[in-house]
Amino acid sequence: MRDARPVHRVRVSGFWMDIHEVTNDEFGEFVEATGYVTVAEQSPQAEDFPGAPPENLVAGSIVFTPPREQVPVRDASGTAHLRWWAYVPGASWRHPSGPASDLEGRGDEPVVHVAYEDAKAYAAWAGKRLPSEAEWECAARGGLAGATYPWGDEFRPGGTWMANTWQGRFPAEHTAEDGYAGIAPVGRYPANAYGIHDMSGNVWEWCSDWYRPDTYERDAARGIVDDPRGPADSHDPAEPGQIKRVQRGGSFLCSDQYCSRYIVGTRGKGEVSSATNHIGFRCVKAP
Repeated sequence: MRDARPVHRVRVSGFWMDIHEVTNDEFGEFVEATGYVTVAEQSPQAEDFPGAPPENLVAGSIVFTPPREQVPVRDASGTAHLRWWAYVPGASWRHPSGPASDLEGRGDEPVVHVAYEDAKAYAAWAGKRLPSEAEWECAARGGLAGATYPWGDEFRPGGTWMANTWQGRFPAEHTAEDGYAGIAPVGRYPANAYGIHDMSGNVWEWCSDWYRPDTYERDAARGIVDDPRGPADSHDPAEPGQIKRVQRGGSFLCSDQYCSRYIVGTRGKGEVSSATNHIGFRCVKAP
């Protein structure tokens, strides 16, 4: 994709990375120890959303809900996604589908509905940090430079499901052929050559870099860069007023019909204070 060009080399120093995304149980330990309250659990402030009706300024988060019938995945207005995404009052990491849902039996699933600052706060408490985009891709590739996926170039080698992605016709039909119609518990799919699970699909993962579509163009012009940490600021021409960080890996909602960003070289982006039920994170630390 355009914001992932040109292909270029970087050098990355050694680091340790979590073998799977941070789970609900792990995030719960952090909250229990610190009393931390996530962005999704706090009511939006009127000064941050001038003109918004007071009844809309309620704590909540963004939740995927498949439409009842098949709809176009793109339209001329660029708002097709609003047919399957909605802001749900009361949705949070504790209530991933809305206030009537809970974490019963979901302790080993990736925590979701975490904004960037929530992920950063957990990482600091755990004595770690969020990965740079270069570190994330280095780990995801598992030594397979240039491969399409963390495990190679074939999406389903030998018919094996290697990642939690969308099966069926997006966004209304999910056949769950791999056994999971939504988020899967961590580590259910084969690890890459570095022993790391779920670097494609399941949930998007926050990286520490600011998002710009021209980052790779700038880096490539500098030659081989050592330990790139991203640009000094954020800019997304599609939404110039939104401050965004990089997200990587795609999610259980990705398919080749709409979003194929489970391909390891692709890039995602997210507004820093926004959270959804398909965004999580994992951490790294120095050796």
